[in-house]
Amino acid sequence: MKETVKQAFKYGIVGISNTVITAIVIWIMMKLFGCSDVVSNIVGYVAGVLNSFIWNRQWTFHSSVSWLSSAVRFGLVFGICYLLQLGFLLYVLNPYLSIDPYYNQLIAMLFYTVINFVMNKLYTFKA
Repeated sequence: MKETVKQAFKYGIVGISNTVITAIVIWIMMKLFGCSDVVSNIVGYVAGVLNSFIWNRQWTFHSSVSWLSSAVRFGLVFGICYLLQLGFLLYVLNPYLSIDPYYNQLIAMLFYTVINFVMNKLYTFKA
């Protein structure tokens, strides 16, 4: 339990950097380049996911799983979590919350973060 709390704290720190990177990229894509919610979301998450993989593998979970194996697992987990948050964004938040769609993106990121931590701890980086 103590190790999980420590990992959750580290994951939170990494997550803050991921969130900042992802949010800034999404904002740039939506507000400066006029891209759609989906395109902006994809590009933002690609930027954040690269940061996340490196830091979480090395620092948060100290994984001994091979780089290739952990990268494949990470990609699978990312894909599942990404689709869940995108569905949440497109089918729950945007239709039912009449706020700026950018804020819905931020809410969807929080949803993604919780699911992603659990799956990375229990599957991606577990030896």
